[in-house]
Amino acid sequence: MAMLRAAGRQLVDRAVGSRAAHTSAGSKKIVGVFYQAGEYADKNPNFVGCVEGALGIRDWLESKGHNYIVTDDKEGMNSELEKHIEDMHVLITTPFHPAYVTAERIKKAKNLELLLTAGIGSDHIDLPAAAAAGLTVAEVTGSNTVSVAEDELMRILILLRNFLPGYQQVVQGEWNVAGIAHRAYDLEGKTVGTVGAGRIGRLLLQRLKPFNCNLLYHDRLQINPELEKEIGAKFEEDLDAMLPKCDVIVINTPLTEKTRGMFNKEKIAKMKKGVIIVNNARGAIMDTQAVADACSSGHIAGYGGDVWFPQPAPKEHPWRYMPNHAMTPHISGTTIDAQLRYAAGVKDMLDRYFKGEDFPAENYIVKEGELASQYK
Repeated sequence: MAMLRAAGRQLVDRAVGSRAAHTSAGSKKIVGVFYQAGEYADKNPNFVGCVEGALGIRDWLESKGHNYIVTDDKEGMNSELEKHIEDMHVLITTPFHPAYVTAERIKKAKNLELLLTAGIGSDHIDLPAAAAAGLTVAEVTGSNTVSVAEDELMRILILLRNFLPGYQQVVQGEWNVAGIAHRAYDLEGKTVGTVGAGRIGRLLLQRLKPFNCNLLYHDRLQINPELEKEIGAKFEEDLDAMLPKCDVIVINTPLTEKTRGMFNKEKIAKMKKGVIIVNNARGAIMDTQAVADACSSGHIAGYGGDVWFPQPAPKEHPWRYMPNHAMTPHISGTTIDAQLRYAAGVKDMLDRYFKGEDFPAENYIVKEGELASQYK
């Protein structure tokens, strides 16, 4: 990594003059990649996170003389995104319908200066390649942390209370209390551990406190002692020691080369039989087949989340068909409230970009050839 950073700095020294976010005079070509809303586009005037809503910034950008192209077509050489790669200056994408920005695409993008994530999580970008090319990568830090933490709590309860089979009974005209109750549990008194205690992990722990759980967390950094005491959570330095203690495990760590495939067959075997897992972080943190196999065997009693790899998930993805799951498309961080927050954050950063001003420091993922600490 040190060699990579050094090489990146050498390249940046040559590239920053032409590609850094501060060289932003004149009209810009800005491409946004979002999910299609289709028939739902006009159901809510605040539905801005889709292609049709375009983050609510089209009129503003065009009034300033910029060219704003929005699409959901992002995959392959004949995609709409591919047509604009060579001459776009800014790419805005989202974790919910990610445009995978590979090293090959970065190499083609001769005019590209700025990569913005409308939301949180920029692992769809080849970050070392972006750093080496002198690009700025930023996201709207904090924009959907509450949304994701609330969703995690919901999925914990759905899985513990065995809610989905009960709902399916009602829809199918059935009534079998025993079919639900034989594996339904209270949250109170259970041990819940979060792998990662950043903004989302801390919010989840705070929301779990009233349920009188035993709260554990593993992270590379310990929470501030006062907040730790207020929440009532215990720091677990050794992840392997924490896993077998937990009735519920929540994944709240970013996807990096270190965490990719982290929860494989061996790691899952360390967990308590009958564990509940919730993952709203990134699908690629899990070994896909290992999760499906553990759900089928009953070692994992329930798996829930909204993140897959790749996204959108193909029809044959094994998580669609494994038992006792509470999976959805990637939705937790794109509530209407979150959309308004990350749309405002993108507009603010674009405005700063046009003026040659710095972004809020916490928003940078790559700046002047350096990756943010969580991605190193």
